Amino acid sequence: MEIDLAGATIELEGASNPVAEAALAALRANGGRITEGARAAGVPPPDIVLVSCPLRPGTTAENPGTLYAAARKAAVAMTERGGGRIVFLLSVAAGMPMRRHPRFSMENASILAGMRTLAMEFGPKILVNAVGVGLVEDEAMVSGDKAMLSHVPVDRAGNIEEAVAAVLFFCDPLNTYTTGQMLGVDGGWMAGYGRNF
Repeated sequence: MEIDLAGATIELEGASNPVAEAALAALRANGGRITEGARAAGVPPPDIVLVSCPLRPGTTAENPGTLYAAARKAAVAMTERGGGRIVFLLSVAAGMPMRRHPRFSMENASILAGMRTLAMEFGPKILVNAVGVGLVEDEAMVSGDKAMLSHVPVDRAGNIEEAVAAVLFFCDPLNTYTTGQMLGVDGGWMAGYGRNF
């Protein structure tokens, strides 16, 4: 899937899910704001690649090596064009493994390590970051595991818009100094994880 956004290209690699679809819609809707902010700063709007990973344990995972290869190919192309952003959408289990889901946690941790490798290899032209999504519910569970709720300090599941806001932060052309980071949009799950899990 590819969208032209006032000179910027936005692509989705990997699994489609409600967070990824909402992020693409938000990037389309905020395209004018992103482009205007870039013009005001004197920089072109960045090319953007969202790399979407399965967000719920038990969902079929794409091979982490395949996702890494797709992101690396995009980074090479962006380098030739002068710059861009790659944002991985993955489970917060990448940064704090879930004992209940060891394979899922390992796959996400592997993808997080790949993201950080790309950030080191392609900086400063390409900024590569990740949004670690915790328990998110819409009409149904979008990501995470229901058991996570007992370890969330804010005492509620998140929503899709909260995850999308983090994606928009990483894509904003005025964000020029954040790379190789995972922003956990998890209601503090990683902070509260050790309480009694």
